Amino acid sequence: MPGSTRLPVSLPAFGKQSAIRSPARQAALLNQALDVLRHVLLILFVFRITRKTLLQLRGYGLVGSLQALYKELYKRGYGLFLRLPFVQAKVRADVDKAVADLEGKLVPSGPGVIKYTALPASGWTADQVRAELVKLAEMDHTRWEDGRVSGAVYHGGDELSDLQSEAFRKFGVSNPIHPDVFPGVRKMEAEVVAMTLGLFNAPKSAAGATTSGGTESIIMAILSARQKAYHERGVRHPEIILPETAHVAFRKGAEYFKIRMHMVECPAPSYRVNTRMVSRLINGNTIMLVGSAPNFPHGIVDDIPALSRLAVKHKLPLHVDCCLGSFVIPFLERAGFPAPEFDFRVPGVTSISVDTHKYGFAPKGSSTVLYRTAELRGYQYYVCPDWSGGVYASPSMAGSRPGALIAGCWASLMKMGEDGYLDTCLKIVGAAKKIETAIRERDSLKRSLVVVGKPMVSVVAFRSPLAGAGARDPAHAVDIYDFADAMSAKGWHLNALQDPPAIHVAVTLPIVAAVDDLLRDLEECVEKLRGKVNKDKGSAAALYGVAGALPDKSIVSDLAKGFLNTLYKT
Repeated sequence: MPGSTRLPVSLPAFGKQSAIRSPARQAALLNQALDVLRHVLLILFVFRITRKTLLQLRGYGLVGSLQALYKELYKRGYGLFLRLPFVQAKVRADVDKAVADLEGKLVPSGPGVIKYTALPASGWTADQVRAELVKLAEMDHTRWEDGRVSGAVYHGGDELSDLQSEAFRKFGVSNPIHPDVFPGVRKMEAEVVAMTLGLFNAPKSAAGATTSGGTESIIMAILSARQKAYHERGVRHPEIILPETAHVAFRKGAEYFKIRMHMVECPAPSYRVNTRMVSRLINGNTIMLVGSAPNFPHGIVDDIPALSRLAVKHKLPLHVDCCLGSFVIPFLERAGFPAPEFDFRVPGVTSISVDTHKYGFAPKGSSTVLYRTAELRGYQYYVCPDWSGGVYASPSMAGSRPGALIAGCWASLMKMGEDGYLDTCLKIVGAAKKIETAIRERDSLKRSLVVVGKPMVSVVAFRSPLAGAGARDPAHAVDIYDFADAMSAKGWHLNALQDPPAIHVAVTLPIVAAVDDLLRDLEECVEKLRGKVNKDKGSAAALYGVAGALPDKSIVSDLAKGFLNTLYKT
């Protein structure tokens, strides 16, 4: 038309080209998005690796990190060597032989041994059962009754045992999961917790729970710290910082709950946890610090005030393991012995594990876990509100629990009283000091044995000064594991330790009466082994000598599993 303007591109042609270009453009945009995503993921990966590396270097230092890397590579290389067919066959044969030897020692056999592997067709009479129980009690064993066993049996005397038996008879069917059915058990449990809290100087806000033993108490404290960190700080990769001497229950709990552990050295001569290294290892994923009062291996009390300062500064829970200190360590000061700072009077301490079945002399299977606040205790609870069987709630790992043990524990605490525990503290720690002084000062012992650190409670550990801190004339040194076997041959059951090789004595009331016999046999074994190498290794020397020499502990683990399997063989 006249005056009209022609468009350079027709509309249909424009729409056609747009349709052609659209998929290509979309693909390009998708590739760009994928590139951005890949770059973001790479940055996150690099950031994570860099953060972990920096935290590792801050915690362990360059030298320590390189040493750890070398040990890990060496361990893995040795593990590959052990998997070679000809090596594996030899190792398996040796492990099987060792397990068979264990079975020969632990599982009774012979013509006079009757094994009961099925229910009797007709139930026995009560007299038959009693007669068999007498035989079982009198089976050949290390004489703990004569004070020949380190720790293990925390016996408060026959009168207390009789009282516990009465408590068992009265409450044998009770179960605290039903407090309305067994109100007396509920009352006793609450009072056991309250009495123990008072003994450890807990504030009014404090709370606690009973458990089946120290391991469960420690695991509950770990669970509480993990749940607290998750709910309050969103921590999804929890870490715990432990002294290397802390009880193995911490490692057990960390493995159960998939918590990363940082093991902190406890160097000579104090053998207390290196708090400077603890400080360097703290990061945003840390959920708990740990100290022992005292630790199991050496009887050493960690520097709890120093750990407390770190806990307060970083707003972290601090757990103090007093399972072994039990009802002895709270009475040290009143008994006139040097006393450490360890309980709720130290401001950073948020939880404490205390075994009532050790120096509280309660029946085996009873312990407590104490918290500074009821809120912390609440993190260990399990509640299921929507189960078809009803609303379910339990305070700890177990559902049903033996009320008879609670009754026995309550009866023990009430029978002993403060004066009873003060008296046992005087006897037990006095005997431990007597052993320590003899090893440090007697000419017959001090050149061949050396006390580990400065024990404060009931445990005395000692090692050979052949190497390391305190090394002396090798002519006077003894192989500490040969020494353990020599003491076993004399009827003693002492605890062999590793890293460093050592032995410890956990003094109990039965040992108090036998301490002079113990010292006499220590001297005789030192005289027999001084400066000698025993080629015929006993069980302790063989096990711990091999364990200490192997970078890969899989063989030791196989032996331990074989031991556990043996426990269930008839």
